[in-house]
Amino acid sequence: MSIADNPIFHDAEAAREWLEALLWPDGPICPHCGLIGAAYALHGKKQRAGLYECKGCSEQFTVTVGTVCERSHIPLHKWVLAFHLIVASKKGMSAHQMHRMMGITYKSAWFMCHRIREALASGSFPAQLGGENKVVEIDETYVGGKEANKHAWKRTPGSQGGAGKAPVLSLVERDGSVRSQHVANVNAKTVGPVIAEQVHKASYIMTDDALVYPAVTKDFAGHGTVNHSAEEYVRAQFWHTNTVENYFSILKRGITGTFHHVSEAHLHRYLAEFDFRYNQRAGLGVDDGERMAKAAQGIVGKRLTYRRTSRPQETDEEIPY
Repeated sequence: MSIADNPIFHDAEAAREWLEALLWPDGPICPHCGLIGAAYALHGKKQRAGLYECKGCSEQFTVTVGTVCERSHIPLHKWVLAFHLIVASKKGMSAHQMHRMMGITYKSAWFMCHRIREALASGSFPAQLGGENKVVEIDETYVGGKEANKHAWKRTPGSQGGAGKAPVLSLVERDGSVRSQHVANVNAKTVGPVIAEQVHKASYIMTDDALVYPAVTKDFAGHGTVNHSAEEYVRAQFWHTNTVENYFSILKRGITGTFHHVSEAHLHRYLAEFDFRYNQRAGLGVDDGERMAKAAQGIVGKRLTYRRTSRPQETDEEIPY
């Protein structure tokens, strides 16, 4: 059976039952008081399907209460389909594409996509990257701005990334995970604390020849570099930053080819989306179904209102085609 034939993508009741089984393996969890398995389903003629009442606090709830899907008028099976499309599309899925495929307005699709990205964000990390005998590659790239300004920062002392460009710092453990974040600029003051917090001190750090890294990596097990300015990219098959560069290639292709424009205000959410797909990639043994389930598990405890995301025409302008 094709994954497109799965009832959870076509029937709201099937989607609800799938989500309840995923989020409530030990029975309904009350989002109001936290009691587990102490709620009963309401089956009255005037009660909608999936409505529960807690025996502890007497509050009513559904599986979407306290999640990014709360108070949404979009049917739940379309939410589940949207999760699948986003996590299964290596370079992302634009709101315009989602709006056309699902038959919802662009405004609704734009807001839905941002709420899904909020669910994909890790929030806090369980452990640091790297460790003994492990390599963590670190590099920065610049997102946004006009192509004519691509190298403007080299002509303007003190500027970062050129006019309209936002610096992104990524840390990638070889054969492991990536962590990306938007930084104000690339210097020891901004980069140093990120590396110190998120990378294990026993790690071997690999970077290019940027002058910012030697000072902020001296407390680690080692620091190797490749001289990109001299067109050196690999030395002895070990010294390279190809892993992080490959991640940047996927990120840039997604932003340029799928979204066309990403506002700085929402850049952190797009980074969370690309990080999630990379960290749950097929190379680590995660298939599309498992990736979708892991994404859906991230919806709990994360609310994102339309007011907080601002208006799409004032932020992200995904060009229709």
